[in-house]
Amino acid sequence: MQSPGGAVGAKYSLGMNPNQHPYLVLVMLIALAVGFAVGPLALAWAWARFFSPQKPGQDKNAIYECGLESKGDAWIQFRSEYYLYAIIFLVFDVETIFLLPFAVSFTSLPVGAFVAILIFMLLLVEGLVWAWRKGFLVWK
Repeated sequence: MQSPGGAVGAKYSLGMNPNQHPYLVLVMLIALAVGFAVGPLALAWAWARFFSPQKPGQDKNAIYECGLESKGDAWIQFRSEYYLYAIIFLVFDVETIFLLPFAVSFTSLPVGAFVAILIFMLLLVEGLVWAWRKGFLVWK
């Protein structure tokens, strides 16, 4: 194909045919993503290294929490109910994410989609009944 300037293949500004290097765009996007993640980290490191004053001392290197010395062990045992509440919340939160598109397009869906959402709802109700019977929903 001849372009108005007379050069063959002049429509490619880099002089490369994209069909010759099909993964070039992917490699460039990955390099851009890595650079986008590593760039600010490198800039923060360089700023701290070259512009921050280095004045180590006993008070500056002391361990503190909110201005006070730490007392006791930082490892405390949490009750497992917190974990169970979080998991149950996530299950029913994700349920709403799946139910909203179904509710929006309910009238245009086939019967198979309705059966699938009924099975989905049955499994979620079964999980709710199980959690209720086990007493996970009762705050102690």
